[in-house]
Amino acid sequence: MSEDASAGIWSQLRNRDHTRGPLSISLLVLAAPLLATSLSGAIFQLSDLKFVSDIGEEAVTAVVVTNQSFRQVVMILLMGASFGAQGMISRMTGEGRLSDAEHMAGQILTMGLVISIGVAAAGLLHGEWMLDVMNVSPHIQRLALPYLHWSFAMSFGWIFVALFSAILNGAGDATTPMLITLLHTLTSLLAEWLLIYGYTPMAPFRIESVAIGQASGQCLGVAVALAVLFRGTSRVHIRVRHLIPHPRALRQLAAQAWAPALQMVGSFVVTAYFLRLAGEFSDQAQTAYSIGLRISMVGPMIAFPLAGACATLVGQNLGAGNVQRAWQSMWVSLAAHASILCGIALWLLAYRVELVGWFTTDPEVIDLSSDLVAYQAGAFFAWGFYFVFFRTLQGAGDVFVPMLMATANSLFITLPVGWYLATQTDMGPTGLFQATLIGAFTVTLPLGAYVASGRWVRIGLAMRGLEPAGATIKEETPREE
Repeated sequence: MSEDASAGIWSQLRNRDHTRGPLSISLLVLAAPLLATSLSGAIFQLSDLKFVSDIGEEAVTAVVVTNQSFRQVVMILLMGASFGAQGMISRMTGEGRLSDAEHMAGQILTMGLVISIGVAAAGLLHGEWMLDVMNVSPHIQRLALPYLHWSFAMSFGWIFVALFSAILNGAGDATTPMLITLLHTLTSLLAEWLLIYGYTPMAPFRIESVAIGQASGQCLGVAVALAVLFRGTSRVHIRVRHLIPHPRALRQLAAQAWAPALQMVGSFVVTAYFLRLAGEFSDQAQTAYSIGLRISMVGPMIAFPLAGACATLVGQNLGAGNVQRAWQSMWVSLAAHASILCGIALWLLAYRVELVGWFTTDPEVIDLSSDLVAYQAGAFFAWGFYFVFFRTLQGAGDVFVPMLMATANSLFITLPVGWYLATQTDMGPTGLFQATLIGAFTVTLPLGAYVASGRWVRIGLAMRGLEPAGATIKEETPREE
């Protein structure tokens, strides 16, 4: 294949109009790069966990406690902003308002800079207090503090990588974020391997090497993404003027970001509290929870991009006034997403013990971790539907109801059920695992009923300035682009 032909294919993938043509092709064009992106992230998670486990099991606890505590708060705010950003840019793109999408993209980067500065200051000034809150032993706290300092100080790397992906995915370009993610993932793993195993002047097997290695790859990814956005080689072309703070645009972004962020706060509270409660049973229980949690993240990481592709398709097609195609986007995405996540669940159930054994040799840790992975795999059967449901709503701009349902479920069902089963019965840490499984189903069923009501369509059309009765429902006319 000639260089010109190859460049033409990449251009078609980045700039495809997802408001027309076969939906299956649009989903493939959006989801395949996202799946590759997420798969590389899953490989990174497991490889990174293996590197950390070679430093020691206490290092695993230190890393996971750091990542699942206050750093997770930042991730929640960031994902809320990225979900809101992706929805807004996808609707603007569907309406043909590319100049507005570019302006909003610049505001997103400005917001990311402010978040990065605040995160770095918080981690450097209040790291010890953060670890005190998580109820870790003094030895693990001493081990975790250097990692926390480096991770928070270099936070701009993962913050901007996430925001770049949201901007480009919202515009319908999932290919460029995939390439950037592959680049920074491979670079991060190489840097971690060199630092941890003593191939640099730094002392080997130090926990801060993990954070430094991750940051190295992420910084490279940020540099490439900036070049793409500012050189105009993607569908969204940012100029310097777009970075000047615009209060109205920032308010619009905040209005779409706060509910998705709050929706994830409930999940964070549950995870952080369960991780802290596991530490009250034993260090082994906390380590087991840490390993099991990290492994069980792999399933959603692989499947979730399909839900993200659904958000883009729903947002762009509602932006174009095509209600029928928006519904079809959800159903096609749901079939693919649920199939993949349920398949992963069956694989984890079959091989969970062998997988956990790759990271630890402690029999108690293996037993508890494999139990957690089993219950998390069971939850995948609900999450296969849940992720598509709430990303459909967010793509349409309906962010309040999924936030309300998810937060109420986390705080008033999953959390108290986990506390009761773990502390008021003889289940111990297994009660925490069972509560996660119960919560997955009690949030999915009502959210599915709400999606079926179709209220999200009316909200999406209202944001476009159309009343439902005045919207043209375009017939699906598949054709080659």
